[in-house]
Amino acid sequence: MKLIGRIAEFHKELTLWRHDIHAHPELGFQEARTADFVAQRLAEFGIEVFRGIGKTGVVGRLRAGNSPRSVGLRADMDALPIEEATNLPYRSQHQGCMHACGHDGHTTMLLGAARYLAETRNFDGTVHLIFQPAEEGLGGGAAMIADGLFDRFPCDAIFGMHNWPGLGVGKFQLRAGPMWAGAARFDITVAGRGAHGARPESGIDPVITASHIAIALQSIVSRNVRPVDAAVLSLTQIHTGEAYNVIPERAVICGTARCFSRETMTLLEHNMRRIAASVADAFGATAALDFRTSYPPLVNDAAEAAFAADVAAELVGEKNIERDGELAMVSEDFSLMLEQRPGAYIQIGNSDAAEVCGLHHPGYDFNDAVLPLGASLFARLAEKKLARG
Repeated sequence: MKLIGRIAEFHKELTLWRHDIHAHPELGFQEARTADFVAQRLAEFGIEVFRGIGKTGVVGRLRAGNSPRSVGLRADMDALPIEEATNLPYRSQHQGCMHACGHDGHTTMLLGAARYLAETRNFDGTVHLIFQPAEEGLGGGAAMIADGLFDRFPCDAIFGMHNWPGLGVGKFQLRAGPMWAGAARFDITVAGRGAHGARPESGIDPVITASHIAIALQSIVSRNVRPVDAAVLSLTQIHTGEAYNVIPERAVICGTARCFSRETMTLLEHNMRRIAASVADAFGATAALDFRTSYPPLVNDAAEAAFAADVAAELVGEKNIERDGELAMVSEDFSLMLEQRPGAYIQIGNSDAAEVCGLHHPGYDFNDAVLPLGASLFARLAEKKLARG
């Protein structure tokens, strides 16, 4: 493994930064302390700091030389509404909130790269260091873009990184084209007619109707989506009724849809709307679908994915790079930035130990051993993309 020597020298400081952020997690658009921490470090490094991009987002601008070329490096800052179940000395100090996805590590790796790049300035152009809020389903990426992210901070290419439990330390994986799924949330409101539980003939039962809709929706992936186009349609909630002896007026079905193209997402929505309305009508009820696309599929630019893999291979060797990584149904709003600019998202191994906790688990913790490696990759991506001469 060929870490950047200077970054390896301040590994202990990176670890302390990460532990501080981990101990003070903040939910999306509430990252005031984290944004303060990031802005203070960037200012200490001598980097121009811009606050309030996408509410609580922070951007650092670092220039060297005279080239008009530019590159963006992005990390996310928010935590999750999960009660931490670890005994770590730096465990979350905020009840019901923890860094269960490693954004504390992502932020720290980018800060490490920022410190090194500010010290050395071994590039010709502009590096934009993008610290994004509210990745976990609240649209922080969209908020930054709406605030003129790429107008104010141009990026010829942009790169992001995410830790991946199950992938060994010192390994990276990515793929050209679609890599992570687009995501949508939905609510189906079924309206019937309430009645006494002893007189069902006098009402229209939304509970029975919702149950039939739930079963019928399962046919969409198996019968409407092409077998070669992967998709997931999961019903995760049904809310209805308050009493044992009352047939309620309505029922609500909630869930998520995932797929790898906007076309497939449109197909899912169309067929959900058709099935829900038709089944409800068969029972004399009505059904209304509220379908909300959260993130589009994450699609890596082929040339930039190859570039990122080549740079990573220089650090860890080609045998430790998986250039055709598996598709995953998880989603990530870096996808919105990749729709605006060419770039790539790469996964960095967190641990392949059998006992390691997965992402969004209350026992999860980012592996501090990979901090200098992730920071080195961020830094090398900028140096290589903006190489002098």
